[in-house]
Amino acid sequence: MIIRKLKSVGHSPATTTNRWLVLGLGAVGILGWLLYVLQPILTPFLAGAALAYLGNPMVDRLVSRGFSRVAAVVVVFAAFVLFFAMTLVIVIPLLAQQLQVVWQRLPLCLDWIQNTALPLILSWMGLEGSEVEVDQVRETVLNSWQGVSGVASGFAKQATTSGLAFLGFLANMTLIPVVSFYLLKDWRVIMARLQRTLPRSIESQTVSLVQACDEVMASFVRGQLMVMLALGIVYSVGLAVVGVDFALLIGLMAGLASIVPYLGFAVGLVAALIVAFLQFHDWVHPALVLGVFVMGQALEGVILTPLLVGDKIGLHPVAVIFAVLAGAQLFGFVGMLLALPVAAVFLVVLHRAYRYYLNSAWYALPPAASE
Repeated sequence: MIIRKLKSVGHSPATTTNRWLVLGLGAVGILGWLLYVLQPILTPFLAGAALAYLGNPMVDRLVSRGFSRVAAVVVVFAAFVLFFAMTLVIVIPLLAQQLQVVWQRLPLCLDWIQNTALPLILSWMGLEGSEVEVDQVRETVLNSWQGVSGVASGFAKQATTSGLAFLGFLANMTLIPVVSFYLLKDWRVIMARLQRTLPRSIESQTVSLVQACDEVMASFVRGQLMVMLALGIVYSVGLAVVGVDFALLIGLMAGLASIVPYLGFAVGLVAALIVAFLQFHDWVHPALVLGVFVMGQALEGVILTPLLVGDKIGLHPVAVIFAVLAGAQLFGFVGMLLALPVAAVFLVVLHRAYRYYLNSAWYALPPAASE
C-alpha cells in the first residue's frame, strides 16, 4: 500500500508542475547566459524585435480591415521609416544647434554664477567673507567640456576612418529594419509554431501566462512610450511659447526621463528654471515655466497615463529604477533595452506564483501542535 502511494505521488500533477518549474528556471538561466555572451551582436536583433512587437497590433488592425498581411506590414513599416526619417531630418539638426548654443553660452553662464549668483548665495548664508575658488571650478568645467568634445570628435573620426568599424555600424543599422520587417510579416506564424511546440499538458497554462505578460507589456511599454513622446511634445511646445531657450532639448530630455515616474518632471523643471532665470533675470518667466510643468504633470496623471497606460501595471517607481540599473549593470545597453519588459513579465509570473501558493496545500497546512 505504501509503495503504491509513493508511486502515485511520483506521478502526481504537483510533481509534474515542479518538474516543469525546474526546467523553466534552467531555461531562464541558459537564456541569461546566452544574453551575456552574445550581447555585442544582439542590439540590432533586439531593436528589430521591439519594433516588430510595437507594430504588430497596427498590422493586425489593418488585416482585420481587409489588408493582406504583407500589405499591412508594408504600410506599418513605411510609417516607421517616415517617422524616423522625419526625426533625423527635423529634430537632430535642431538639437545639434541648441547644443552648440549651450557650448557658446557656457562661459557667460559661469561668469554670471561667479559674479552674481554666488555672492548672492554667500550673502544669504552669511558667508560674504569666504573665498571660493570659482575660477578654478570654471576652468575645470571648460576643460571637461573640451575633453568631452575631443573624445566625441575623436570617436567620430575613428569611426569614419576605420573601415571595419564603420562597416560594422552600417551593418547593425541595416539589420534593424530587415529583422523588424521579417518578424512583422511572420509574427503570427512564429507564435503559432511556438504554441504547437509546447507540451499539451502545460499548453493552456503557458498560453494564459503569455497572454497576461503581453497585456502587461502592451500596457506599459507601448503606453509608456506614447506618454514619453506626448510629454516631450507638451514640455517643448510649452517652453517655446514661454520663450525659454533650449526648449526642444529640455522638453525631449524631460520626456525621455519620464520613463521613471516624476523623474522627467523633476529633471526638466530644474533645467528649465535655471535657463529661464539666466535668460530673463526675473521671476515671471520661471513662474511660467513652473506652470508649464505643472500642466504637463496634470495632463499626464489625468489623461495620458489612464488613457495610454491604464491601471494594470503595478510596477512601482522604485522597481522601475532598480530594473533599469540592474539591466545596465548586468548586460549593458542590451540589458537596459530588456529591463522593463523583463520586469513586467516577472511581475506577472510573481502574481501567478503567489496565487498558486495561496491555493496550495502547503499554505493550507495547519500549525504544528505544540508538545
